[in-house]
Amino acid sequence: MFVNTKFFAMKKILKFSVIGLLAAAILPMAGCKKEKSSLTGWEYNNSDWGGFEVKAYEGQETGPGLVLVEGGTFTMGVTEQDITFDYNAVPRRITVPSFYMDETEVANVHYREYLYWIRRTFGADFPEVFKRALPDTLVWRDELAYNEPYVQYYFRHPAYNYYPVVGVNWLQATDFCKWRTDRVNEMILIREGILEINPNQVNEDNFNTESYLLGQYEGMVRKNLKDLNPTGTGERRVRMEDGILLPDYRLPTEAEWEYAALSLIGNNQFKGEELVSDRRIFPWNGHSMRNPMHGTWQGDFLANYKRGRGDYMGVAGGLNDNANITAPVGSYMPNDYGLFNMGGNVSEWVMDVYRPMTSEDMNDLNPHRGNLFQTKKLDEDGIPVEKDSLGRIVYRDVTQEESVNRRNYKRGDNKNYLDGDETSLVTYNYGVTTLVNNKARVLKGGSWADLAYYVSPGNRRYLDEDQATAMLGFRCAMIRIGSPAGNNFKGGNHFKNSKK
Repeated sequence: MFVNTKFFAMKKILKFSVIGLLAAAILPMAGCKKEKSSLTGWEYNNSDWGGFEVKAYEGQETGPGLVLVEGGTFTMGVTEQDITFDYNAVPRRITVPSFYMDETEVANVHYREYLYWIRRTFGADFPEVFKRALPDTLVWRDELAYNEPYVQYYFRHPAYNYYPVVGVNWLQATDFCKWRTDRVNEMILIREGILEINPNQVNEDNFNTESYLLGQYEGMVRKNLKDLNPTGTGERRVRMEDGILLPDYRLPTEAEWEYAALSLIGNNQFKGEELVSDRRIFPWNGHSMRNPMHGTWQGDFLANYKRGRGDYMGVAGGLNDNANITAPVGSYMPNDYGLFNMGGNVSEWVMDVYRPMTSEDMNDLNPHRGNLFQTKKLDEDGIPVEKDSLGRIVYRDVTQEESVNRRNYKRGDNKNYLDGDETSLVTYNYGVTTLVNNKARVLKGGSWADLAYYVSPGNRRYLDEDQATAMLGFRCAMIRIGSPAGNNFKGGNHFKNSKK
C-alpha cells in the first residue's frame, strides 16, 4: 500500500475573525458560523442559547492507503463456466454501498511496523500478545522443495519490504485492522494539535479510539476543544459528532471485495448514464491475461499467476510476469478503481464465514455472513466497565433472551443463519462430513501459485481463520460515510429549489 501524502500534510486552521472560527473541512472547531435549528428556531453553537453544537462537515477524509470505491449494483458470483463444479457462488444481483479499500495488499514493512509497536507497548508485561501476532514464516516450507531461504528472508529482509505479507491468519489480520484504526486516529489528533506525540505508551495506557471517546484514555493533551455548554468546564475532548476521527479499518466483506475487483465503473462508458456495457471475467476488460493495448506494454502479463505446470515466471530473457513467487504490492496494472493486484499475487482474506450454499435469503444490500452482534459490558450503574489490560473497551455477545423482542434479529451469533443445512442434505459436521465450520473464512482472488481460473473475482475458496499459507495475504477496507459519490457531491438527486 502506498502512503497517502495528502493525509499527512498539515491542515491549515483558519484564524479567528469577527464571526468566530470558520469551519475547516475536517476539523470544524467550536465557534462555527451561527446557524439556527429549522425545527425549533434555537441557535446552534452559541453558549447563550444552551451551547448545542452542530459542526460543518465537508466530507470524509481519505485515510492513508485507501481509495474510494463508488458503490452500485452488480451480479455477484460465478457468471462464467464453473469448471470445478463446486456451485458455491451462484450468481445473484446485489448492491454494494460505497466504501474505501486499500490501494494495495498490506506489505511486510507495514506488518513489521505493527509488530514493533506491539513489542514496544506490551512486550515487557504481555509478551504473549507479540507472539500471537507473529506471522508464520514456516508456511514457505515444502517437503519436496527447497524454500528455506524464503523462511529466513522473506518477511524481514529489506529486499522484500514492499512485498505482500503472508503467513498471517484471519484473526491476526483482523487484529492488525484494529491497531491501524487507533494509530491513524491518534495521528489525526496529533496533527490537529489536540494531543502531543507520546512514544512511551505502555500496557493499557495506549491510545484506543473507543477508550478515548468513552473518556477512559486521557493521553498527553496539548489543547482540547472549546466547550460551549454554559455549565461545562470550558473545554472538552473530541466527540464522534465532531466528525474528526475516522471509522474503523477492517477486512472487506466478500461482496465488497468482489465488487471492487471487478471495477465495472470502467465499463460505464457514458458518464451519468445507468449503463454498464459488458460483464468482466477478470479485474480488467478482455479475455486475455496479457495487455492487449498497442504500445510498449502490449503482450505483458496483467497479473502474477501460474501460467501452467511448472511455469511460474516464464523463460529467461522473456519473463512473463517477472515474479517467481510474490511481486511488490504496487506491481502490474491497477484496475479502474486504482486498486493493484485484485487478481493474482496473493489471495486475500475477507470478513465472511464460508458456506457453500448461496442462500436466496441473503440480503441483496451489502450481503455478509458472519455477524456476531456485541454490546459493551456495563456495570451495575449502566456505565461501560473499565477497559482491559491492553487498553480496549470490554464487549460481550448479545444474548438470544435480550433479542426476543427485536424485529430485525433474534440472536447475537448469526453465522449459521439460513445457511441451508436444515433444508438440504448438507450438515456441517466438522471433520466428519465436511471441513466447513464457523471458523471457515472466505478467500478471494488468485495467487502467484494459482492458474488463471482463480484470478476471476467471482471465484471463492475457504480456510480456517487460525491457519495461514504462503499464497494468502490481506488488505483493509473502511465504510464510506455520507454521500456515496464523494465529497464533491450531495447524497440524493437535487432539483431546483431542493432543500439541502
